[in-house]
Amino acid sequence: MSYVTVEVEISHGQVSPKAGETLPEKASGLLTIFPEPAASARPVGLAKGQLVVPEDFNDPLPEDVVRAFEGR
Repeated sequence: MSYVTVEVEISHGQVSPKAGETLPEKASGLLTIFPEPAASARPVGLAKGQLVVPEDFNDPLPEDVVRAFEGR
């Protein structure tokens, strides 16, 4: 089985390739749609300077926390 990935635009139910690629005359398969992201309700960097990452952020977790995550 082979497959082709083509970036397309959909407008009013019509599918057209973005990069000038040619779509096959006839094909069947799956279609996955990634909707365009909605406009951001908050500007990027709104909380800049208000959060502090602790020095031990990347240190290993305590064993009891690891056990809890693993369901032990």
